[in-house]
Amino acid sequence: MLERLTSSLARELAHDGGDPSSHRPWPLPRAPWVMAQTWEDLVFLHWPMDPDDLRARLPRGLSLDTYRGDAWVSITPFVVTGLRPRGIPAVPGLSSFAETNVRTYVTRDGKPGVWFFSLDASSRLAVTAARALYHLPYHHAEFTIERTPERIRYACQRRDRHAPAGGLAVEYGPVGPRAPATPGTLSWWLTERYCLYASRRGHLYRAEIHHVPWPLQDAEAHVSHNTLLDGLAPGFGQTVGIRRPVVQFARRLSVIVWAPVRLGA
Repeated sequence: MLERLTSSLARELAHDGGDPSSHRPWPLPRAPWVMAQTWEDLVFLHWPMDPDDLRARLPRGLSLDTYRGDAWVSITPFVVTGLRPRGIPAVPGLSSFAETNVRTYVTRDGKPGVWFFSLDASSRLAVTAARALYHLPYHHAEFTIERTPERIRYACQRRDRHAPAGGLAVEYGPVGPRAPATPGTLSWWLTERYCLYASRRGHLYRAEIHHVPWPLQDAEAHVSHNTLLDGLAPGFGQTVGIRRPVVQFARRLSVIVWAPVRLGA
């Protein structure tokens, strides 16, 4: 099922010597995967939300997923490396870029996944391709990233004149050991999701993804600027910024992605 992977990705997916898909909540798709990429220096910033604040912002056919009565919104800054279509090597200068996502958690047909309110990337090519092929609300943005052995300073500012203004400035770093989340915990619920949902012209799509269990670490973060959530409601980002987020860090995760599939009514 995972034939013809790059050697590094194959090693990660078979890291425990057993079934590389045994941790998934449903089987791998039968169709071939179409794209591989790696996510580096990723931080999750999670905030609990009133479900009523989010349900109306989802398309028809998707159900908001909740954990013990709370909905959640997350911002995820990271760097993409090694992006490539299946059968084609990564191209230097085109396969790496910075990205920041704003997401919540949804379910459809028993498959919990992710719904993106926005995705910002430094690559114009990635923005154009993802909008056309995966129907995702990508926007072009400018990024600055500074790394030290302990911390990462990360800032982005949206430059898409067709989208609401938005930006983020955060400093973050891990403070705990690396370990997969325990099934049933909030950390597991927030991260162990193996599909994304998108909508275009009233139609829903699902794209499957696969990776090893997230190699999470507890982390600390200081958010000095956040207006990426203001597209949900004016001033929303600053209001949420008053609350302390749940913070998780992952140094590196390789993933494979399938083509989106249109869902029935």
